[in-house]
Amino acid sequence: MMQKKHVSFSKRVFAGLGLGIVFGFIIHLLYGTTDSVTVNTIDWFNIVGNGYVKLLQMVVMPLVFISIVGAFTKLKLTKNIGKISFLVIGILLGTTAIAAAIGIGSALSFNLDGIHLNQGEEEAARNALLQEKVTGVKDMTIPQQIIELLPSNPFQDLTGARPTSTIAVVIFAAFVGMAYLGVRRKSPEQGEFFAKIIDTLYSIIMRIVTLILRLTPYGVLALITKVMATSDYGAIAKLGKFVIASYVALIVMFIVHLLLITLAKLSPVKYVRKSLPTLTFAFTSRSSAGTLPLNIQTQTKSFGVSEGIANFAGSFGLSIGQNGCAGIYPAMLAIMVAPSAGINPTDPSFIITLILVVAISSFGVAGVGGGATFAALIVLSVMNLPIAIVGLLISVEPLIDMGRTALNVSGSMTAGILTGKATKELDKDVYQQSNAIEA
Repeated sequence: MMQKKHVSFSKRVFAGLGLGIVFGFIIHLLYGTTDSVTVNTIDWFNIVGNGYVKLLQMVVMPLVFISIVGAFTKLKLTKNIGKISFLVIGILLGTTAIAAAIGIGSALSFNLDGIHLNQGEEEAARNALLQEKVTGVKDMTIPQQIIELLPSNPFQDLTGARPTSTIAVVIFAAFVGMAYLGVRRKSPEQGEFFAKIIDTLYSIIMRIVTLILRLTPYGVLALITKVMATSDYGAIAKLGKFVIASYVALIVMFIVHLLLITLAKLSPVKYVRKSLPTLTFAFTSRSSAGTLPLNIQTQTKSFGVSEGIANFAGSFGLSIGQNGCAGIYPAMLAIMVAPSAGINPTDPSFIITLILVVAISSFGVAGVGGGATFAALIVLSVMNLPIAIVGLLISVEPLIDMGRTALNVSGSMTAGILTGKATKELDKDVYQQSNAIEA
């Protein structure tokens, strides 16, 4: 009904968010989190919420592959591919280091202490599982983590079989694009035929993306209803100080993104206005991979970033330099447990070492999968700190992960915009337009 009345896409998304919050809270208030009514209701809601995320994940690999190859056939990556890769990865890692520093500052400002956290049955089970996995995490060296990014079987990676599959597809697509350039020089007719095939496939893929994105308000409504109906408000209240400190750090880091946009002589207000639907979905879905099609669409249609850069930034941002999951979260946990290991968390040498470890280890998140949990395991293990705290925060993990995911997506979009600006592949006229993408 709102679409027929030409209500903007952003307003439709926020309408879904508001209705989901109200409906989820009512379910929680009437039936609690474990009642059969709540369980059965959310099970049906998952058809819409989780189904929407799966549809987005369905189109991720085709979109990434076709868009990057298409950027070569349209001569948009021919000269700057090395510079683009360096800038995207450099910005992602640089902002992760800043995020780590902010996380440290927030943990110290709120005097967070992990010593007094209680361990129940669920937390004990979680820690037992983490103990089994930590050996493989901490034993993986940086060179091994980098090797994990490379595709050994591109057809397997196109199915998303590995945590690093998205980046592997990016690398494979880049090789296909460079091969196309060689074929075009030696056999123009074959090169032209291949370019037409890619252009046709790209049009079809983008049409599929548009059809799926029209379901965003419904997906947001279902996902936020689940969060509100199933969250343990009592546990959140007990760990409220940590939750508040986390969101303070996340908000400060988002302000850093806006400052970087401002330094690039672009409007931070327009960035916020146009990115909000994408960040809202990332917040409710807790899935950076599921948000990737919307991320890329926002960069290209709303911000004027070239297709190649948008795909590089969005894809690399899934596994490298995640500001929320690999930056703020592990840094905060390290500060919280440092006293229990006899370390002064305010020691400058410890803080500097921690920031460097967090930035470098953000490569390792892709190698092992599991997002923030494994990022924390890597950092705590490298710093020789106890890992039990990771399991003790299980009750508030979903709530904090919502903000972390939104910040991760914002970081990848910021990297794309700044790289586009630096390489002169950002259409300022598109960026300055008032309207965000419509679906």
